[in-house]
Amino acid sequence: MANRYCGRATEQSMFMKLVEEIGEVAEVLNKRAGRKASDESDLHEQLGVELADMIHYIVAIAAINDIDLTTLMIEKDKKASVKYHHTINLETFLSERK
Repeated sequence: MANRYCGRATEQSMFMKLVEEIGEVAEVLNKRAGRKASDESDLHEQLGVELADMIHYIVAIAAINDIDLTTLMIEKDKKASVKYHHTINLETFLSERK
């Protein structure tokens, strides 16, 4: 993914896009909670799309910085699972969904 952004994007520009997407998630959540007017659109689908956009920019920032986000997330979650006494960690959860 780093090659996709090579020379065209910076971590700062990707972060600003991430912030925009966070705002769009907030807007959908406000509509779902009735705090903001909504048309008859599928808010569940919109939420999924906006969350996917957020993940895209997070992955892009990691790629630009040559960070193995998948490994870091799994390792961090394993530690949190032990610390907070979770019965399942992310790696196990993902493998059971297959």
